[in-house]
Amino acid sequence: MERPFRFGVLGESIRTGAELTNTARRAEGFGYSTLLLRDHLVAEPFGHQLAPLVALAAAAAATTTLRIGTLVLANDYRHPALLAKEAATLDVLSEGRFELGLGAGWLSDEYRRAGMAFDPPGVRVGRLAESLHILKQLFSGKPTTAHGDHFEITDLAGFPVPVQQPYPPLLVGAGSPRMLGLAGREADIVGILPRALPNGTISEALTERTAAATAQKVAWIRAGAGDRFDDIELSMMISPLIAERHEDAAVTFAVARGWGTGAAGHVQDMPSAFIGSVPRIVDLMEERRNRYGFSYYVVSDRALGEFAPVVATLTGH
Repeated sequence: MERPFRFGVLGESIRTGAELTNTARRAEGFGYSTLLLRDHLVAEPFGHQLAPLVALAAAAAATTTLRIGTLVLANDYRHPALLAKEAATLDVLSEGRFELGLGAGWLSDEYRRAGMAFDPPGVRVGRLAESLHILKQLFSGKPTTAHGDHFEITDLAGFPVPVQQPYPPLLVGAGSPRMLGLAGREADIVGILPRALPNGTISEALTERTAAATAQKVAWIRAGAGDRFDDIELSMMISPLIAERHEDAAVTFAVARGWGTGAAGHVQDMPSAFIGSVPRIVDLMEERRNRYGFSYYVVSDRALGEFAPVVATLTGH
């Protein structure tokens, strides 16, 4: 059974309280499901940002139906006991509208500037796995004990208990085989990403974004999920480009990203690129939901208004 479509807005250009409130209310008015914020300590490469958990509390207070979430928190920046309390508090304050997105952390320059050890990928992924298990237990409100390679929790009961039970939806952002398998095992929502590289950057390669690469990533999620695959919501941040001449727009898109004019054909079939008129984009989304399973798409706040007709057409369908 196909999941109904919903759409999120990533607050990439929010710098002030007024911008936060305005973006949240506009997103709610247009019918978007969620306002999402990133989690970074340095300006590069996304620009200055508000602290996500504090800002999301303000966004929740300014709205009534809009969900709020993180895309994604770096697991290494918060101990799971602290994060469980803050996430549960946000869920209570928003009356059950919070979605907790987590990743293993990837931006090496950020770690370096903050004086934190940038451990090898396997260590960071293992730490995320432990955090997910601890968070789920603490959200229950029952005493939790966990003795792992990275965290020691002894008879700690989490409070407040979140409104959403058994816990707020957990989104894991992932691009590598191990991370996608972990997301398949543990997450309610999987945000498929380009692969994070060992040097602490995100791959810009066209091959990370092709139809074949995306199909393989969904397969890795399925392998990790087993029987629970149908319970997982598949998500992706997308690049929409509203244009009447989609062939010409695809060339422009490919050149702007440094892939050259010869990549235009790949761009037109790229699962994260939606180029063309609103009716064409609607058709592409329905076709790609059928092919891959994606039903939860996220756009930059810079496209909030332009993309709204697609949201109005597809939300809930």
